[in-house]
Amino acid sequence: MTLLIRDVPQTERPRERFIREGAKALSNQEIVAILLRTGTKQSSALHVASTLLSQFPTLAMFSEAPLEEIQKVPGIGMAKAIELSAAIELGRRIQRETKLVRPVISSPEDAAELVSEDMRGLQQEHFVALYLNTKNHVIKQKTLFIGSLNASIVHPREVFKEALQSSSASVICLHNHPSGDPSPSPEDISVTKRLRQAGAILGIELLDHIIVGDGCFISLKERGFLATIS
Repeated sequence: MTLLIRDVPQTERPRERFIREGAKALSNQEIVAILLRTGTKQSSALHVASTLLSQFPTLAMFSEAPLEEIQKVPGIGMAKAIELSAAIELGRRIQRETKLVRPVISSPEDAAELVSEDMRGLQQEHFVALYLNTKNHVIKQKTLFIGSLNASIVHPREVFKEALQSSSASVICLHNHPSGDPSPSPEDISVTKRLRQAGAILGIELLDHIIVGDGCFISLKERGFLATIS
């Protein structure tokens, strides 16, 4: 028999625990239940939340789930699926805004940390550019391409068009490897070469190209690839 919310002692219900103990004390299931607000005639919001989370092994996978997949869970229609996705996107934007208050990018670690949360759990390669001023403050962050990285897709024109529009002094490019292994491929090196050459012509330096893996990253500058490109 499914436990309904009325069967849960009032003091142990998610909203009451939120008020009493704060959001950090709640489980993922309880937080999702609060967002859902209601369940069905047969299942509580807690049960629906549990079913939803069981469909996705990690929160990262859940955050990337399309609306159609979320709606397959009994008790979740289009409206609730949209609300859940909107809450996830709001969390991403808060995280991004918090990170962008960093006054300066002084190392590859700074750049990787800035985008690693957004790239965690992605099933496709995402190519991101950080546009910096003369003091290495981040002016703009933009995802330019999604898909397998190759020289025909990642065109310098698109990368440096944004740099010119934002009057950037330099650019740091980053992309993820969904496999989790950040080792550079021949395509990664080829793209880096083209971008560095294009930046040199325009007077906008490519400071680094960073590949983000699962909890790790590789800086092509630190590996000497930028220095050897001519």
